[in-house]
Amino acid sequence: ILKGSDGCPVFEPSWEDFSDPLGFINKIRPIAERTGICKIRPPEDWTPPFACDVRNFRFTPRVQRLNELEALTRVKLNFLDQIAKFWELQGSRLRFPHVERKILDLYQLSKIVSSEGGFETVCKEKRWSKVASRMGFPPGKGMGSLLRSHFERILYPYELFQSGATLTVSRENKEPKTMQIFGSGPKMVGLEIVPIPQIDLYMCLMCGRGDEEDRLLLCDGCDDSYHTFCLIPPLQDVPKGDWRCPKCVAECSKPREAFGFEQAVREYTLQSFGEMADHFKSDYFNMPVHMVPTELVEKEFWRLVSSIEEDVIVEYGADISSKEGGSGFPVRDGKRRLLGDEEEYANSGWNLNNMPVLEQSVLTHINVDISGMKVPWLYVGMCFSSFCWHIEDHWSYSINFLHWGEPKTWYGVPAHAAEQLESVMKKLAPELFDSQPDLLHQLVTIMNPNILMEHGVPVFRTNQCAGEFVVTFPRAYHSGFNQGYNFAEAVNFCTADWLPMGRQCVAHYRRLHRYCVFSHEELLCKMAADPESLDVELAAAVFREMGEMMEEETRLRQAVQEMGVLSSEQEVFELVPDDERQCQKCKTTCFLSALTCPCSPERLVCLHHAKELCDCPLGNKCLRYRYDLEEFPSMLYGVKSRAQSYDTWAKRVTEALAADHKNKKDLIELKVLLEDAEDRKYPENSLFRRLREMVKEAETCSSVAQVLLSRKQRHRSVEYRYTHLFNTISLIPSSLPHQELLENVEDFHERAQVALADELPDSSKLQALLDLGGGLDVELPELPRLKQELQQARWLDEVMTDDIIPHRVTLELMKRLIDSGVGLAPHHAVEKAMAELQEILTVSERWEDKARACLQARPRHSMVTLESIMIEARNIPAYLPNVLALREALHKAKEWSAKVDAIQCGSNYAYLEQLESLLVRGRSIPVRLDPLPQVESQVASARAWRERTARTFLKKNSTYTLLQVLSPRVDIGIYGNSKSKRKRVKELFEKERGLDLEGLSDLDKSYEDACDPAIVVAAFKSKEQKEVEDIHSLRAANLAKMAMSDRIEEVKFCLCRKTASGFMLQCELCKDWFHGACVPLPKTGSQKKLMGSAGCQSNSKEAKFLCPLCQRSRRPRLETILSLLVSLQKLPVRLPEGEALQCLTERAMGWQDRARQALATNELSSALAKLSVLSQRMVEQASTPRKQPRKTPLVPRSLEPPVLELSPLAKAQLEELMMVGDLLEVSLDETQHIWRILEATHPPSEERFLQVMEVGERHWFIFILHKNINATCKVTGVAYQEADLKSMIIT
Repeated sequence: ILKGSDGCPVFEPSWEDFSDPLGFINKIRPIAERTGICKIRPPEDWTPPFACDVRNFRFTPRVQRLNELEALTRVKLNFLDQIAKFWELQGSRLRFPHVERKILDLYQLSKIVSSEGGFETVCKEKRWSKVASRMGFPPGKGMGSLLRSHFERILYPYELFQSGATLTVSRENKEPKTMQIFGSGPKMVGLEIVPIPQIDLYMCLMCGRGDEEDRLLLCDGCDDSYHTFCLIPPLQDVPKGDWRCPKCVAECSKPREAFGFEQAVREYTLQSFGEMADHFKSDYFNMPVHMVPTELVEKEFWRLVSSIEEDVIVEYGADISSKEGGSGFPVRDGKRRLLGDEEEYANSGWNLNNMPVLEQSVLTHINVDISGMKVPWLYVGMCFSSFCWHIEDHWSYSINFLHWGEPKTWYGVPAHAAEQLESVMKKLAPELFDSQPDLLHQLVTIMNPNILMEHGVPVFRTNQCAGEFVVTFPRAYHSGFNQGYNFAEAVNFCTADWLPMGRQCVAHYRRLHRYCVFSHEELLCKMAADPESLDVELAAAVFREMGEMMEEETRLRQAVQEMGVLSSEQEVFELVPDDERQCQKCKTTCFLSALTCPCSPERLVCLHHAKELCDCPLGNKCLRYRYDLEEFPSMLYGVKSRAQSYDTWAKRVTEALAADHKNKKDLIELKVLLEDAEDRKYPENSLFRRLREMVKEAETCSSVAQVLLSRKQRHRSVEYRYTHLFNTISLIPSSLPHQELLENVEDFHERAQVALADELPDSSKLQALLDLGGGLDVELPELPRLKQELQQARWLDEVMTDDIIPHRVTLELMKRLIDSGVGLAPHHAVEKAMAELQEILTVSERWEDKARACLQARPRHSMVTLESIMIEARNIPAYLPNVLALREALHKAKEWSAKVDAIQCGSNYAYLEQLESLLVRGRSIPVRLDPLPQVESQVASARAWRERTARTFLKKNSTYTLLQVLSPRVDIGIYGNSKSKRKRVKELFEKERGLDLEGLSDLDKSYEDACDPAIVVAAFKSKEQKEVEDIHSLRAANLAKMAMSDRIEEVKFCLCRKTASGFMLQCELCKDWFHGACVPLPKTGSQKKLMGSAGCQSNSKEAKFLCPLCQRSRRPRLETILSLLVSLQKLPVRLPEGEALQCLTERAMGWQDRARQALATNELSSALAKLSVLSQRMVEQASTPRKQPRKTPLVPRSLEPPVLELSPLAKAQLEELMMVGDLLEVSLDETQHIWRILEATHPPSEERFLQVMEVGERHWFIFILHKNINATCKVTGVAYQEADLKSMIIT
C-alpha cells in the first residue's frame, strides 16, 4: 500500500493479484472502505489500447455554471433571484448596494437578522451593531444604521409579503414631508395580520374602496385592483409597463423546479471538444495546459464555485452510454476485428465491460442491460467540469478508469459517515432539501470538503492519472472535478458483501419515495433459483439474505391478513414491466408481494403501505404474491446446499493433502475431487490450486514410473522432479522395481542438497556430483542448479586465486571478472565477492586516476605529498601501473635527492658532468625536487664560465676542445686531415692521460677517489713532463730533415705531409717546415706602429712564427686568466677545464718565475740592456732622413749580426726556457724577452725562410741567409713584407 499525502490509499497489485479483479478488491476492502474510495495502479505492462472510434464519436455535453453547483452559493442565488423578481414585479429594478466597497450579502443579512429575532426585535433592542459585527464589518462608521436602512428598504417589504401580512388603511389628509417615508399620499400606519377579503372587480382588494381611480392599479396578470398607497411598499407613481398584484408576485415564493444541468446546443467530436477544452484552460490560466499545477486548478475551482460575482460556465460530456459511443476498451461486439493484444484486453476482467458480469458479481444475474450499472458510461471532461456529491444507485460499487488526458480529482466520504454528510448539508442548505428531499441523488449539488471537515465529516482525496482505476465502495459519497481534457469510463458492480447494503438501500429509497433501478428481492430469488450457478461465497451471502427477506415477508403478509385482507392471488411479477409494479406510495418495485384493489386495478402498493392504496374496505383488496410461503424453504435449501457443499469438499481436500504416507489417497480419488470443484465452480483459492498441482505432479510421476519400468527409454527426455516422485509413489497403482536407481537418485539428491547448502560452493565437489548425475538415466532437477553453482565456484576460485597474487589483479582482469560475475545466478558468496571486486575496482580506478594526475601535475607534487599518497595506496591488492610508476618516480626522487645530498655534503665539489647528469635525471622525474633549482643554477653558472673561458682561449672554428687546449699536448708529431687527426687525437688523449676528466658523470666511490685534486694535479704534472719529452724528440726529428738535402724530395713537411715546394716557413717550436699556402703567415705591423718600445715589442712578437699545431689557442695574457680563476673559485662546481686552467696557470707562473730568475743574471740582464740601447738607436735613425740608399731594404747598414754573444750555458738555458714557454698557451712578457735575446744571438748563416725553385728536372734550393736582416728587423722592429722577401729571392 502506498499511502498518499491526501490519505486515500493507493494499491499496486502484483500480476497474480491483478489476475482476479473482484478477488483483489475484496482483499483490499477492509482497508479501502475506511476511506470510501481508493486508487489502483495496474502493473506497468497493462496498457489497454483505446478502442473508441475517434472519428465518429460525437456527443452533446452538459452545461455547468460553477457557482450554481455549490449548495450554499445556490441558496444565495435563489434568494437573490426571488428578491429581484419581487421588486421587478413591483415595477422596480433592484440594484444591489455596496458596503465597504463590496456587494452587500443580502442573504447573510437576512439570516442574521432572522436569527436575532427579526427586524422589529433588532430595531427595538438596537442590535444592528451586533448584526454588523457578525457580518464582519468593522465597528463604528455607522455600519449598523447603514445595514438597517438597506434591510428596511429592500428586505423588509419582501419579508412582510412572505409572511402574508397586510395593512389597515387610515384615510388621513396629507402628512408633513418628514413623515412621508414612501412618498406623498395615504400611509399604512399599523400592521395587522388579517385575511384578504374577496371584493368585486375594480375595487381595491386592500381597503375595499373604489375611489381615487387615478391611483387604482389593475393587475396585468389577474385583473385585480389595488390603490398605489395600499400596496406594500406603497408606490409613488403609477408604474409604466406591466404590473402584477401581490397574488401574482406570490408566485415567486413557490418552490422552484428541481435544479438540473441543461444540455449544450453544440455537438462535439473528441477533437473539437479537446481543442475547446485546452483553449479554455490555457486562456484561463494564461499558460500551457500541461504546466498548470493541479493544486492551482483545485484552489481556483473551489473559489469559483463559492463566488456569486464570477459566473464561469464549462461543459461536461457525462453519462454517455458506451452502447452508443463505443467503449474505450476493446469489445467483442462483432463490429470490427480485434488486432494484436486487443484480444487479451477484451477478455480481461478489468475491462469495464466485463467486470459487472464476472462470475463473482451479483449483477451478472440481472438479464437486462442497465445503462450506467452493467453498461459502462463514458465521461469526456474539461477543466473545472465536475461531478457532485452522490452515492451510486443501490449503494453499489463503482469503478472508474481514466483512459487518457489530464488528472481527475476525487473526494470521498466513507460509508459510516454518509448520514453525517447528509445531515450537515441539510443543516447548511435546508432550502434546497425542502424542495428536493432526494437532492443528493440528483448529482447536482457540491459542497466544499473543507466545510464538511469543519463539521466533522471525514473527507479523503486523490488525483487519478491516466491509466489508473478509482474504486468507490458501497454508500461512499464521492465528488470531484476534472483538471483538464480527459476521457474516462465507469461502471457499477456488486459482490457478495454488497447484498446487505443493497437491502438497506431499498429501505432507504422507500423512505425517500425514490424509484429503484431493479428489484432487490427479484435479484435474490433469481440467484436462489439456480444455486449451482452461484459462486460459493455468493451462495453463502444469498442464503443469509434470503433468510432475512423471508422473515420480513412472512411478517408483512401476516400483518396484512390481520388487517382484514382475505383474498390472495399468485402473480409472476418479473413478467410485469417495472413501471407497472411500482408502489404508489414509496415507488419501490414490488416482486414478492403487492396489494391491489378492484377500484383501481392499475394501482398497487407494497405491503409496507397497505393502508395508502385507497379508501375501500381492506376486505375488498387482494394480496398478490410471487411465491407461496411454503416455497421459500426449498429455495433456501438449494442455496444452503451449494454453500455447504464447498465446506464438505474443502474438508475432504484438506484431509487428502495432509495425509501421511500410509493414508494417502489414490490418484483417481484426487481427480474426482478436482473435477467436482471444476464442475461446481468452486473459487480458485490456494486449496483449489494446490489440489490441481498435486494431481498434475502425481500424473507426471505415474507416467515417469511407467517409462522407467518399461526400460524402453534410457535417455533424459523425461523431465520430472524426483522429490515429488518419491513422496507420491503411493499414488501410483504399481510399485517401482528399480530400487537401485531410486537409491542412487536419492543418494545424489542428498549429496546435491548438502553441496548446494554449502556456504561457499566447492568446485571439485560440484564437478564430482555433475559427473555422478550425468551417469544416471534420468534428468535430475538439481543438475541445472549444480551447473550454475559450478560456474559460481569456478568464478570464486578465480577471484580467490587472483586475490592471492595481487600483482596479477589488473583493472582489466577485475572488469572481466565483474562482467562474467554479472551473468552468474545470484549467490551470497558471489554477490559478496562481486561487491568486494567492485569496491577494489572503484578504489583502484580512483587511485589510478589520482596517480596519473600526480604524474602529470603542473606544478609537480612534493615527495612528502607523494609519500603520504603511496602510504594510503600501498594496501590496494591490485596491479596499478600509474601507482607503480608513481612509486618508481618517488624512489628515483629519493635516490636523486640522496645523491645530491651526498654531493653537497662531500669533501669535494662535484664535476659539472655529474651535475648535468643529475639535472637530466632530475628533470625526467615527475616529482618536485627542492634541490633541482639549485642544481640548475649551478650548472648554468658553470656552463657560462666554460663558455666565457672558451671564448677567451679558442680560436674561431678551432678543431680543439677547451680541455685539449688547456691540457698538455698529447698530439705531438700527429699530422693528417682535420677529421682523422681529431679522431687520433681523441684516442691519444683518452689513452695517454691517466684521468678521464670528461667522463666523471657517475658518483661511485672509485670516481670519488679519482676526483681527488691531488691526483688531478699529479696527472697534469706527468703529462707536462711527457709533453716536454715529446717536443724534444719532435724538434730533433724535424731538424734532422735538413741534413737530407740530397733526398729532399722524399722528406714530408707541413700539415699536408707533402714534399717541400714553394715558399715555406719554419716553426720556432717544433722546427718543422710548412708551406706558405697551408698555414697562415705571421702577422706584422705597419710602419706607423714603429714608434716606441711597445711598438717594437708588438711587432717583434708578430714576426715570430708558430705553426697551428704548436699554437692551438689565442694565448690570452696571464692577467685575463687570473680573472677567470677568480670566477672559478666562486663556483660550487668542479670543471675539468677549470682544473686544467689552474694547472696551466700554475705551470705558467712557475715558468715565469724560472724565466725571471734566468733573465735576472748578470749576463742576460746586460744583454737585455744592450738590446734596449740598440732599439733606441734604431728608433733615432729611423726618424733621421736617409742620404744614401741602403744596400738592402731590410738590413741596416750599421748593424751586422750577430748582435749579442752569450755563453753556451746561458744560451742553452734560454733555448730550453723558450721551448717550454712556447708550449704554454699563455702570453707572457718573459717569452718575448727570451725570444728577442735568442734572435739577437743567431749567426748569419741560419736559415728561416726557404724558396724552392725547379729548373728542368733539378731542384735548386736557395737559402736566404738573412741572419743580419732578420735579427736587425726583430731587434729594431722594422717590418718586412712577404712580397719584399720574394722579390729579393728572385733577384
